[in-house]
Amino acid sequence: MTDTEIFEALARIPTSHLSDNLDRMQGIAGLNRYHGSKKLIGRALTVKVRPGDNLWIYKALTLGQPGDVLVIDGHGETSNALVGELIMLYAIQRGFHGFVIDGAVRDCAAFLDAGFPCYAKTLNHKGPYKLGPGQINVAVNVCGQVVNPGDWVVGDEDGVVTFAPDSAQELIAKALATAEKERGIKQEISNGQVYQKWLFDTLEKNQLV
Repeated sequence: MTDTEIFEALARIPTSHLSDNLDRMQGIAGLNRYHGSKKLIGRALTVKVRPGDNLWIYKALTLGQPGDVLVIDGHGETSNALVGELIMLYAIQRGFHGFVIDGAVRDCAAFLDAGFPCYAKTLNHKGPYKLGPGQINVAVNVCGQVVNPGDWVVGDEDGVVTFAPDSAQELIAKALATAEKERGIKQEISNGQVYQKWLFDTLEKNQLV
């Protein structure tokens, strides 16, 4: 699959179906969404910064390509916001698809108005320092999930999932199969009967019927 085909497929797949087919053990938990309902899809440009310092975030934005998602390892420190409205506007101008931040953000109204995807730990009005150091295009840790440069990043109302490019085609196929299976379950639930095969199979497997 080409990146365009992968992007189009991921636009139709919820993060929960991706997560289910990643053994329910991968993905980023603990971030909040600050932009409204727009789905986040793109490839990771990673940056690791000193807590509370965004100098290298600025540098990373000059190096990115349209469609990138800036994944920021801020060590989970939230005493200073790492990004705000101005850096968001530059990211939009550069063609970025969004931010995933293990740290804080500010100017949340601007993100909401722009609909620019932004996931972060919390809000903080206090701005960042610009001293460095930092690293770009290295493996980063975001809320316990390792994200590598070039990984696919998908975010929706349930959170953020990341995965390696070479697993995309297989994962998409499995996620679409999950969606089809759930459509069948929904149809069965709609019959209004107490007995539901999908449910009673699970209960029987666990010796509860």
